[in-house]
Amino acid sequence: MKVMAFNGSPRKKWNTATLLGKALEGAASKGAKTELIHLYDLDFKGCISCFACKTIGGGKSYGRCAVKDDLTPIFRKIEKADAIILGSPIYFGSVSGEMKSFMERLLFPYSTYTDPPQSLFPRKIETGFIYTMGLTEKMMQEFGYIQHFERHEMILKRIYGASEYMCSFDTYQFDDYSKVLSTRFDPVKKAKRRKEVFPKDCEKAFEMGTRFAGGK
Repeated sequence: MKVMAFNGSPRKKWNTATLLGKALEGAASKGAKTELIHLYDLDFKGCISCFACKTIGGGKSYGRCAVKDDLTPIFRKIEKADAIILGSPIYFGSVSGEMKSFMERLLFPYSTYTDPPQSLFPRKIETGFIYTMGLTEKMMQEFGYIQHFERHEMILKRIYGASEYMCSFDTYQFDDYSKVLSTRFDPVKKAKRRKEVFPKDCEKAFEMGTRFAGGK
């Protein structure tokens, strides 16, 4: 059993990375081998629309991304993994740019231009997504983010077979709010939530990892 996680945040020790780490701890507690990859450490770009992954009739890259970069060996690992978990902060209503580029490369080669669309991924695996954001849950709903998350879930299910997601709201953004112009936030309330609510989010992430490793 192998569970891989992908950090779409530029920070390696903050909210998103912490939750992904907890998910992998949960998987490891059930005996799974785990690996956390920080996307900002890698040299890659999004899909270049070469369509090599769609070219039939002996196309060498049919069903696989033809671009050779730091993602190439990672995609080979994913094809052997039993579960993958993506994690990203929400920037201006969407995932980080690094995560968006990764998702283009992760999803497009396995998705066919057929009606209905089919999956070329060789087998069924579990997938998950962990979103972190400075917004409250109420604001997230008002801004329509759920549709964005459900669209990701739908595509991941179609290609990989199963998917789920969780959100961590109103996250603690800085070590010291007095050093950053952020008057829209109440640092006392932020610290309180970090102490009381974020540990519960960590528990949810841990539980996701245990489920993916067969601890349902």
